[in-house]
Amino acid sequence: MDLDEFARTSAPERDGDEFRKENNRLLGVPLDGTVTVKAGSMVAYTGDVTFTGKASAEGGVTGFLKEAVSSEGTPVMEAEGSGYLYVAEQSKKVRILDLDAGESISVSGNDVLAFESSVDYEINTIGSISEAAAGGLTNVYLTGPGQVAVSTHGDPVVLEPPVFTDPDATVAWSSDLSPSVSINKTFEFGQTSGESVQMEFTGTEGFVVVQPHEE
Repeated sequence: MDLDEFARTSAPERDGDEFRKENNRLLGVPLDGTVTVKAGSMVAYTGDVTFTGKASAEGGVTGFLKEAVSSEGTPVMEAEGSGYLYVAEQSKKVRILDLDAGESISVSGNDVLAFESSVDYEINTIGSISEAAAGGLTNVYLTGPGQVAVSTHGDPVVLEPPVFTDPDATVAWSSDLSPSVSINKTFEFGQTSGESVQMEFTGTEGFVVVQPHEE
């Protein structure tokens, strides 16, 4: 195609006031106020937008990925202003979730890309995983109303409990589930399988989202 056609067919559509996928790996955020996005995820913006990093020593969003767990000093940032923001992370695929009022989901801290200011959040560290595996696991408990964007390596799959998952491949789970750590004792000490620490989801309701990739 020629340059004019390329520019015309590749131009984003910016109608509306909701999150939108510009393509499978790029999130578009219409901004009139504030939104929380993963630090370093901005690839472009139009209008008047300022970015403020949230260090883990502060409150609120600050515990998002604690330094003690992830070594990330500024894991998220607040974008404020009026314009249009484009965010992405390592060419991961983007999924947009619409949470109703009071509806909640837990998402791995590695996979939260953005969420609206109307979304309440609580940061949790699954301590037993942190103790059992290098790097630990931090999850973000998000409650609507509002939109949440998550990023995944490849196309995720949704599983029903009871199920065991690799912590590094686990993206999200429904709010009615509370995972525990399972140590697979069939792997003898000294082996390097990398599969001895697992997340165990019990019960008969809810869902677990996993991706075909280990962070």
